[in-house]
Amino acid sequence: MKSSGHSVAIIGAGPGGLAAAVLLAASGAEVTVFESQPRVGGRTARISATGTDGGEYHFDTGPTFFMMPYVLEEVFAAAERRLGDYVELKRLDPMYRLLMVGRGKAGAPLVIDTTQDIAEMSRRLAKINPKDGENFPRFIADNRYKLRHSESILRNPMRSPLDLFGKNTWLDTLKVGPVLRPDLSVHQLLGKYFSDPATKLAVSFQSKYLGMSPYDCPSLFTILPFIEYEYGVWHPIGGCNALMEAMSVVAREHGAQVRTSTPVERIEFHGQRATGVIVSGRPEKFDHVVINADATWAMKKLIPENVRAAAGNSYCDGTLDSRKYSCSTFMLYLGIEGKVNLPHHTICIAEDYQNNLEQITKTGELPQEPSIYVCNPSAMDPTLAPPGNSALYVLVPIANLQQASAAGVNWEKEKAAYRELALKRMEKVLGDALGPNFRERIRAEVVYTPDTWKGMNINFGATFNLAHNLGQMLHKRPQNKLPFTENVYLVGGGTHPGSGLPTIFLSSQISARMLCEEAGLKYAGNVAREMRVKSLRAMAQV
Repeated sequence: MKSSGHSVAIIGAGPGGLAAAVLLAASGAEVTVFESQPRVGGRTARISATGTDGGEYHFDTGPTFFMMPYVLEEVFAAAERRLGDYVELKRLDPMYRLLMVGRGKAGAPLVIDTTQDIAEMSRRLAKINPKDGENFPRFIADNRYKLRHSESILRNPMRSPLDLFGKNTWLDTLKVGPVLRPDLSVHQLLGKYFSDPATKLAVSFQSKYLGMSPYDCPSLFTILPFIEYEYGVWHPIGGCNALMEAMSVVAREHGAQVRTSTPVERIEFHGQRATGVIVSGRPEKFDHVVINADATWAMKKLIPENVRAAAGNSYCDGTLDSRKYSCSTFMLYLGIEGKVNLPHHTICIAEDYQNNLEQITKTGELPQEPSIYVCNPSAMDPTLAPPGNSALYVLVPIANLQQASAAGVNWEKEKAAYRELALKRMEKVLGDALGPNFRERIRAEVVYTPDTWKGMNINFGATFNLAHNLGQMLHKRPQNKLPFTENVYLVGGGTHPGSGLPTIFLSSQISARMLCEEAGLKYAGNVAREMRVKSLRAMAQV
């Protein structure tokens, strides 16, 4: 792509920064991506560990579910590339296994293997409660309508409530408004469709993708399970980090520089205009800056408070720290000799799930009988472990450091004990599926605590960023273009439309389009965006 003379610094090579790099480089901007870590990906990076057997084991650091692939395909299309030429995607069936502790017969776990086949899924839910199974297609249809008429809102900047009635959004706002129930939580709205607690859990645990509880999460987010059933759950061969590496390649193909192991120390300003960044003590000049680092951490550490003061107290350190944050996670990345008899994704839901969520999101206590998520990508992907062996990803949702510290949790003291608790919990809940002598077969191990996430410049170790309550959505979330600056943009889970890979890619589309419009560049993503809009209009017919 011929250079436009507009230079852009992108701080952070996470999914948002890399997608923005592709879009802006394809639009003719001179793009430089700065990443503090040795490899790209941010929270979607890869960890590699050499086992005691000499084998190499590879793990996704963060996201392992890949959904709505068409959103990322739009990014590649803007660069005149095809995602499938860079990464092989495998659709999962079952999408995941739900294992609800103590909810089956005689206190055994209730097991549900989920499928995109709506008729078959209805039959599986009907075994729990016949009426719930009958209502499942209606739940899907209602959320199809909700997402269809929310998508323009998710694809456009939200600077004030007036943007809900902009030229690209007003019609959808009028259509979706009557079906939104901001007064209800996800759990409460599900009572309209389902009566059995197990069925409700099957279509509400997805609130954890946002680091929230379904008892607090706004009812808009019943679209999350719908997205799974409508678009499927996919695995990129090589893990989700393979998507990051692919974007890095495409950005470079369009002339972008991607500089790893190169942290930005701060952004330089003249008045409210960013003039460049400081790297290794030296200034580097740029016309525009895009921030893909953790949003609140970046504003506190990279932007002087006197610059932020132009927006009053909204972006001062105290206000940023007083916002509501998502939960954190305790992670085990395990290289295992041999195979385990688990599907790709297994979600083990605690017997007293509501209390478990209270501990995670409110009291800050360490759960003693936690929910656990286990990803076994080696079930279909041979690239992540030595032949015949397995790379297991184990996630335990826990409170962020702000809440945990208030509850007296010290992770330096708790780390070893909680590792033991997590392993015992796996053995108790998963049992024979782990195979014989499970612990003796651990050949590689990496442990992350909230302190680890904090050390990766994530405010309070809140791995899912700011919470998605009504006071932190749309125009109340940090905006795609920081309002106290003339030329600094945000991408990632900390800005509109929010956390999760698909919405992060949408944030990159929003911010890249705004930057191009203000710089006088022809935005390369317009063609793919217009195709999606036409597709939605054709689907609607309502």
